[in-house]
Amino acid sequence: MRNLKRALSLALASVMLLGMMVVGTSASYADVTSKQNKEAIEVAQAVGVMVGDDKGNFNPDKMVTRNEMAVVMCNLLGLKTGGTHPFTDVPAWAAPYVAACKADGIIAGYSATYFGANDTVTAAQAALMVMKALGYFQYAADFGDSWQLSTVKQASKIDLYDGIDANANAALTRNDVAQLV
Repeated sequence: MRNLKRALSLALASVMLLGMMVVGTSASYADVTSKQNKEAIEVAQAVGVMVGDDKGNFNPDKMVTRNEMAVVMCNLLGLKTGGTHPFTDVPAWAAPYVAACKADGIIAGYSATYFGANDTVTAAQAALMVMKALGYFQYAADFGDSWQLSTVKQASKIDLYDGIDANANAALTRNDVAQLV
């Protein structure tokens, strides 16, 4: 049932995103150029998945932390934030988002109590979060010998990295995350 809800949520979000791409958006950021994923950034902003700062900038080259990726995933999936999590390194502002993603099976920590909250999210980690939301990799056995290899292989197969120039261990920028989601 949980996978059905995820699939329906993602299908609805995809339809909304595609509809906005055809019509276009009027949102723009002074620091986003046409060389970047401008359309993806504007669509992510329009549907509330990612927003800019209070100065009207998107900061496309800023690296995204694992905390911030949890916020993006909650916004993307419309998860109800709150609850508890076992991680000792998550700041109060991110705790409701991390807890929601943990409860929904979207994220995991490096250990039972350490999330790596302020570490930059890598291409493989971000792709895994998105693919778990899509219903992939629901069980540990789905990974085979390596979660990273399985994630990169499947992400490439479904064109999840389209428009993103990063290797599996590379930290993702806000520009890359907008394109990914």
